[in-house]
Amino acid sequence: MTSPTTEVVDRSSIESTRRLAADAQRVVVKAGTNSLTDADSNLDEEKLAKLVDDIDDLLDRGTEVLLVSSGAIGAGKGDVDVPNETIENLQAASTVGQSHLMRRYTEQFERHDRKVAQILLTQEDLADPERFTNFHNTVETLLEWGVVPIINENDAIAIAEIKIGDNDMLSASVAIGVEADLLVTLTDVGGVYTTNPKTDSDAERIEAVGRNYDEVHRLVESSANGEFGGIRTKVEGAREVTEHGIPAVIARSTADDVLDRIADGEPVGTIFVPVDGDSHD
Repeated sequence: MTSPTTEVVDRSSIESTRRLAADAQRVVVKAGTNSLTDADSNLDEEKLAKLVDDIDDLLDRGTEVLLVSSGAIGAGKGDVDVPNETIENLQAASTVGQSHLMRRYTEQFERHDRKVAQILLTQEDLADPERFTNFHNTVETLLEWGVVPIINENDAIAIAEIKIGDNDMLSASVAIGVEADLLVTLTDVGGVYTTNPKTDSDAERIEAVGRNYDEVHRLVESSANGEFGGIRTKVEGAREVTEHGIPAVIARSTADDVLDRIADGEPVGTIFVPVDGDSHD
């Protein structure tokens, strides 16, 4: 069922944005913690393998892919006994989990004969001109070498990710900074909904966000809670890249061939129309 909020987004804008997404030559893929771990915070090998297989589908098309990956704190909590979840303990857990996460990524990408590189960032790194230049040069070199950059918030230093899930905003900043053609945020729900789909069976998926952004943001704010609240930063991050002319998609990580289908121009999840193509009220 299509949400009424879609009606104010011009159909031609939706279709042209899907074509832009399908034609993307450089894609930032953001994977959330729930897309990588099980209920006990352990890394889920099946989820991890699927994510890597989906990314490999894009790479096989000749698309450049940067992966912004959460999961270090979750993997650390699943690997060591964290007595209580203070900021200090979660930061320490992230350092354990990050090495565990990268080892798993290395193994999974090796199945496809591909190499990966780790980059740990904070928003301050992207805001500082010299640091950003160094980051940008490194990314361009890795992509030229055919290496997949795997980026994560440096949780041992920055606490924004721990408090509000700032990898969503980090992925947006990365997409803008490296001049990506598309941002795909993979999560454990099928896109953006009118209410929380985990608790409301009547929740309707919103097909597209463009001139209806303010209304969608209000819906997300009103339905957000501790479990579903992370959708807010995903919506805000997607909106931020559209203000720079970059389309964005929020989709379910477990959907079959999710990245391949986006690259085929199929309707997947919720698509965000660039502002210059469909400005909001």
